[in-house]
Amino acid sequence: MNSFEFFNPTKLIFGKDQLTQLKTEVPKYGKKVLLVYGSGSIKRNGIYDNVITYLNEIGAEVFELSGVEPNPRISTVRKGVEICKTEGIEFLLAVGGGSVIDCTKAIAAGAKYDGDAWDIVIQKYIPTDALPLGTVLTLAATGSEMNAGSVITNWETKEKYGWGNPAVFPKFSILDPTHTFTVPKDQTIYGIVDMMSHVLEQYFHNVENTPLQDRMCESVLRTVIEAAPKLVDDLENYELRETILYAGTIALNGMLSMGYRGDWATHNIEHAVSAVYDIPHAGGLAIIFPNWMKHNLHVNPKRFKQLAVNVFDVNAEGKSDEEVALEGIEKLREFWTSIGAPTRLADYNIDDTNLELMAEKAAINGEFGNFNKLNKEDVYEILRASL
Repeated sequence: MNSFEFFNPTKLIFGKDQLTQLKTEVPKYGKKVLLVYGSGSIKRNGIYDNVITYLNEIGAEVFELSGVEPNPRISTVRKGVEICKTEGIEFLLAVGGGSVIDCTKAIAAGAKYDGDAWDIVIQKYIPTDALPLGTVLTLAATGSEMNAGSVITNWETKEKYGWGNPAVFPKFSILDPTHTFTVPKDQTIYGIVDMMSHVLEQYFHNVENTPLQDRMCESVLRTVIEAAPKLVDDLENYELRETILYAGTIALNGMLSMGYRGDWATHNIEHAVSAVYDIPHAGGLAIIFPNWMKHNLHVNPKRFKQLAVNVFDVNAEGKSDEEVALEGIEKLREFWTSIGAPTRLADYNIDDTNLELMAEKAAINGEFGNFNKLNKEDVYEILRASL
């Protein structure tokens, strides 16, 4: 494996009835709080009222930014930055899923910058400071609650990029599995696909001697595969929600990728698709990932075979590495289909009209991907196979 340093300062507070710890954690950072959330589901399920109650008990002055989009937009980030600067916000609290947390991270960094927050997303400006933020997670999916990454969309320019900076690690994240009970079936499915995709992105790398990391990745995948079908049919099962919630955090808090760097090309391709069509991120991943795998099978068939055997129990006897690998890819697609994930871009009424545009956006900065470098032509082929 490669030499590495590991740093993750986020305090993870996990379990039932942990929301009361807001009263202990928030006062460490300030009294003026910007509460950031999405479309309002936290008001319907009671989480909002509980958060406000605890913030009031510690005498916090609460300002609000609602309406964060599923693919959070820079226009919303700018609104949040303006509130922070105008009101002298001292602490940001994201209550929601990964989109809300990603938006809050961008606001936190933008509030300490004199220019446009989009400069941070496109890495024209590298932050050295940010307002402190915490999270109350309500959706198991992105892992944003325990990492320094964020993805923001510029709808006006049809651009969507991931960025990250150590300054925006959450100070704490509260994860209560009961907060995910009201997540609808489709969003639960998307979350499952998202966390599995994060593990797969890390699994495909070219570094030698990573047996422990490989087995950690395989273990997370097998655990999710075992729990997911049961959860989809029993959405208020505490044990299943607990397992999936923890899996989503472990999938992208940096622990699985110590000593190597994963690929991440599939995410880049999907960002280009959802920048143009605004589809659910995980829906795009479910469609694109198997086709990325087939496109790159030739790079290291043994690695794909290892996934097929160790995660999907494919019988390798009497078969070539490529044959086993293809069976594994098909098993992945079948699993995602079995829990209700989309299989083709046509499921979102996407045809070949903008394939060229999406390929250009994915490759706008040149070749990308760490397992195998892709160019615009590669992206076009993968997207065409995904129609």
